[in-house]
Amino acid sequence: QVQLVESGGGLVQAGGSLRLSCAASGRTFSIITMGWFRQAPGKEREFVAAIRWSGGNTYYADSVKGRFTISRDNAENTMYLQMNRLKPEDTAIYYCATQTEYFKDYGHPREYDYWGPGTQVTVSS
Repeated sequence: QVQLVESGGGLVQAGGSLRLSCAASGRTFSIITMGWFRQAPGKEREFVAAIRWSGGNTYYADSVKGRFTISRDNAENTMYLQMNRLKPEDTAIYYCATQTEYFKDYGHPREYDYWGPGTQVTVSS
């Protein structure tokens, strides 16, 4: 199994920045892809960004492209999400997740095997 813990959430004004971290432990050698998802009240969990753990290829939702940057530190088994120019509509609980198999769709929550408990991000207008 892989255990995940997010950190770095908080309250920020619109236009501000936050950096989320996701620390992985356990069977980290099995990680193929890591992703960030978010869920706002009353809405479904949605894809934000993903990164291939080995090659470093990155993928983004259109809503965050150009504002958010996903990265990882393989040696520290940690993934990051730098969020700039935040908007009130970015307010949500942010979750990190991992895939431990190849050829899975990075954009669908059901394709991920392990999840962190989430961290709240609130952007005030």
